[in-house]
Amino acid sequence: MPFAIGGSSRIRTNIPAENAYNALEVSNRDISLRQLRLSTGKRINNAGDDVAGYITYRALEARNSSMKAALRAVGDALNVTNILMDSLDNIYDQMNKIKEATSNAASGAMGTSERVALAKAAYRLAQQIQTVADSTVFGGRQLLSGTFSADFVIGTDGANNLLTLAIDMTTGNVDFNVESNNFNLNAMQVSMFAGVTNLDMRELNNTSATNLGLFSDSALSLTLTSISSAIDNINKAASYLGGVSNRMFSQEDLLKSQVTNYNAAISRIQDADIAQEQLQLIKSQFLQQASLISLAQANTNPQSFLRLLQG
Repeated sequence: MPFAIGGSSRIRTNIPAENAYNALEVSNRDISLRQLRLSTGKRINNAGDDVAGYITYRALEARNSSMKAALRAVGDALNVTNILMDSLDNIYDQMNKIKEATSNAASGAMGTSERVALAKAAYRLAQQIQTVADSTVFGGRQLLSGTFSADFVIGTDGANNLLTLAIDMTTGNVDFNVESNNFNLNAMQVSMFAGVTNLDMRELNNTSATNLGLFSDSALSLTLTSISSAIDNINKAASYLGGVSNRMFSQEDLLKSQVTNYNAAISRIQDADIAQEQLQLIKSQFLQQASLISLAQANTNPQSFLRLLQG
């Protein structure tokens, strides 16, 4: 704290000039601070500007970064679920057409040749199902092979513990609500299709005039039942993914809101008020000019006492 010291005729130490110089240094330093804040837009540029505020906004920035990473993970999870649901919708359409062909084959008006033709047509649809399953890929991984499983970090709790969501298309996922617990859509590779035991879609191509196979009178009823069960299982899997998708949309909205709120909190702590900083800069510039004038005047004071030595 400076003190005004006067009434002294000593000239070796010019206290008024020192006070003016110190005030000038304070003004210069404050001008530099205001110019830095105006140029960066930040009120806190280093820990020395506001110790408590620095710690707080750094912690908020770290958590905000985690929220943004979680938002990207939610986007990836939504991409996977959307790709899967779109493929399942396509497979559902093909299965309905296969079921329709099977129902037509059960008509007494259909002869052997017609049943064989319907079976071959159904097999072409099964091949398309296989194409859909083979092309349902994300990140270089097959999604409908019955082996896909992935965890997505969708946020953190108050203790910064990671929150994860698993999208699991493996045969061990009981959430599918598939009775056989063996959901697989590889129509050209396995004897169990869509969780239905002994439903081998390849057998459709083996139908002939001498062996109607799945479309024979003795097998048609079981074939229809198996195809209906497969369609039901496909719908169950789609429902599971629909629930995951709805949760992800909810989490996405939450994270976007949280990121916005964190940005607002960081801004209130760290960002400079440009209008206020400009006012402070003008004030400091005025004090700088006043200090320069006072310093010049203080430096002339010893001259008046030197005249005593000139008598």
